[in-house]
Amino acid sequence: MTTEPKREQWGSRTGFIMAAVGSAIGLGNIWRFPAVTYENGGGAFILPYLAALLTAGIPLLILEYTIGRKYRSSPPGATRLLRRPAEAIGWWTVAICFVIAAYYAAILAWAVRYIGFSFDQSWGEDPEAFLLNDFLQVSADPGDVSTFVPGVAWPLIGVWIAALVVLYLGVRRGIEKANIIFIPLLLVLFLVLVVRAVTLDGADLGLDALFSPDWDALSEGSVWVAAYGQIFFSLSVGFGIMITYASYLRRKSDLTGSALVAGFANSSFEILAGVAVFATLGFMATSAGVPVAEVASSGVGLAFMAFPQIISEMPMGGLFGVLFFSSLVFAGFTSLISIVQVVIAAVEDRLGLARRKAVLLVGGALATVSLTLFSNGSGLHFLDVSDHFINQYGIVLAALALVVTVAWVTRQLGPLQRNADATSAVRLGRWWRVCLAVVTPLMLVWMTVSGFRDELEENYGGYETSFLLWAGWGVAGAALLAGILLSLVRWRRTPTAVPAEEPVSPAEPERSR
Repeated sequence: MTTEPKREQWGSRTGFIMAAVGSAIGLGNIWRFPAVTYENGGGAFILPYLAALLTAGIPLLILEYTIGRKYRSSPPGATRLLRRPAEAIGWWTVAICFVIAAYYAAILAWAVRYIGFSFDQSWGEDPEAFLLNDFLQVSADPGDVSTFVPGVAWPLIGVWIAALVVLYLGVRRGIEKANIIFIPLLLVLFLVLVVRAVTLDGADLGLDALFSPDWDALSEGSVWVAAYGQIFFSLSVGFGIMITYASYLRRKSDLTGSALVAGFANSSFEILAGVAVFATLGFMATSAGVPVAEVASSGVGLAFMAFPQIISEMPMGGLFGVLFFSSLVFAGFTSLISIVQVVIAAVEDRLGLARRKAVLLVGGALATVSLTLFSNGSGLHFLDVSDHFINQYGIVLAALALVVTVAWVTRQLGPLQRNADATSAVRLGRWWRVCLAVVTPLMLVWMTVSGFRDELEENYGGYETSFLLWAGWGVAGAALLAGILLSLVRWRRTPTAVPAEEPVSPAEPERSR
């Protein structure tokens, strides 16, 4: 008679919270939140942002924590135990994580190279031309993969080696220890960055542009959609990460308190990022003698075009550049290992592989795909399009499917609430069930319909329809198809109902060691 291998556990509650915060704090906090805030009412945007955090972000975090801890399995196993057909949702999130990990690592590789470029401002007087022509060697044809870019390939290999070493060491010795080191280090680096940014000439103009409230914007539906979208994407909910991480929790873990800490820590860092970014953009606008609106940007353009230009113009720019791109690397790295862990956990649970074999199998596949697609002249095109479509029509729809399944199909919100309340210091009320059964599904539908309407009005990014069909819609559709097909496979190991939990007292929190 064989016995099931004992599931790994976090070493402490602090370790779990650090890992959850590390997953949530990523590239989007630094290069997406400031621009979204600026474009959607400035200081007034904080109100819908907080509403989204309290009615969707934190409720979703608690839901995923509870599902993961209760069923003690990766997303496919956990959703299967909710109801057999729901296993497809779990595999769908695994496929989504595979896609995101492949291109997310490429962005980290760029940031690693730009740490070195910062010392002598290698980008010269035209950072945009340097990025597109010299560094990435972007092809004029989005589908052309004939150009190999060694300057991207080598740091990308390094990123994958570092990530897989951490994952190879396991949950407690690898992921937990990495986050306990990197998250405080990230905070220190970013605080230094903020102090330097707010002391630049023109920083006040940038902060005024960011935080001056436009109260009229609150009457626009698009502003509320943007708020819910930002919370949703920045908290790492909807694609299986928190279900996976929570599956390694002890039975007596405080779920609600942990979700509150992780949610507010993530939002606090986003506001800090907004201060750093717009103080710096204020300096750039002042130096150029133009309004802040003319230099405001987000995403790749902000990080690898606008900031290098700023670094070249400011005193001690090289040091500022090292701090900024190091922050990108640390924030992105902790998110990357959480994304890859979802795929590894699914392979471990369903194939019955030892962790090290699962890491090598998943890591080898991911590194191969990542290097193939993103170390050539079309890497930026693939990244841009796949990121847009897998977020808009992968993560959002998968989260919608999960919430509807839990709230309306299986009607498990009540039992899951009782499970969370049994060990949490802050007990959930009816608001939690209402938010997940009504508010969150409505907002996810609204986000999807709004995004789809935009797709019909004009091609995303001005790309040719043929390229969008296979690199965008095709990738999002393939993730869904993979989820359905993998759920139909007869696996060697079938998840079974978990044994009854040991009795716990609501007032007995998990000891942080």
